[in-house]
Amino acid sequence: MEHEIEQLLEQLTTLINDGFSLGRSKCVLDREKLLDLIEEIKAEFPAELEQARNITAAKNEIIGTAKREAEAIKRAAEERARQMVSNESIVAAARQKANEMVAAAEQKTKELRLTTNRYVDDALARVEDALGEALNEVKASRGNFKQASK
Repeated sequence: MEHEIEQLLEQLTTLINDGFSLGRSKCVLDREKLLDLIEEIKAEFPAELEQARNITAAKNEIIGTAKREAEAIKRAAEERARQMVSNESIVAAARQKANEMVAAAEQKTKELRLTTNRYVDDALARVEDALGEALNEVKASRGNFKQASK
């Protein structure tokens, strides 16, 4: 088809070049031949135009599909990035909470250790006092026993 139009246009050009010249820009042409060539060219154009329209429509369809796919990929990447940022935020918050919990546990342990040490020291002091009193009683009883034995 493309070649047919080119051939028809070549014939038209030849017809114009072979026309009887009337100066620099005017010539006499065979109207009937000229009109026949124009009709043949017109007959060829619809097929060519339809083919061009089909190619353009296919191109537009491919471009549209590519744009939709690109948008879908972009949205998926943005969502993945949001999830990763969210996960990082969650991990950072969890890490901070864990550090706070460890610090609180260490503080509580320190307080319990201090309280326990004070309690044990107090209990040992009472035992020491009680044992001291018991020792004094044993010494006194022993002294009384020695005196009574003499």
